[in-house]
Amino acid sequence: MPETVNPTGAGYWYRQSLETVGGVDVLNSLRAYRAAEAAMRRRTRDSMGMNETDLLAIRYVMRARQAGQSIGPKDLSRFLKISTASTTALIDRLQKGGYLLRRPHPTDRRALEIIPTDNADREVRETLGTMHQKMLDAAEALTSEEAATITRFLQQMTRALEADR
Repeated sequence: MPETVNPTGAGYWYRQSLETVGGVDVLNSLRAYRAAEAAMRRRTRDSMGMNETDLLAIRYVMRARQAGQSIGPKDLSRFLKISTASTTALIDRLQKGGYLLRRPHPTDRRALEIIPTDNADREVRETLGTMHQKMLDAAEALTSEEAATITRFLQQMTRALEADR
């Protein structure tokens, strides 16, 4: 069940004061969004019968294909930060499921290329298309000033989280 925004603005980590009212509300709203997104990812995994790594792999391969890039098993291993043996098992599983294909690399005879199937593209669009359109509609309803502020905030949050690595 998604987390809801605490109406008082206070939370476990953040104590409410006149100086923190807006900031705490923003962080609580961000937490609620993250919980809703995690629930959506679970529903997507369940409906497609996949685990998180499978979905990440398909998304990575589809983005590479859309960008005109050729990727192989080593690229997928590096992206997912998994062993080559785990990558082989993942590709085997996704190929058996009709989501990915291995084929000879177009310019390197020694290498393989991984590409998404038309079925993968169709299933991802059917599963996530409506939700992504709703998200795009919400983002496009923002004024350019609001979009700039939210973008700057999310970039700052990303940097704050990445600084803790």
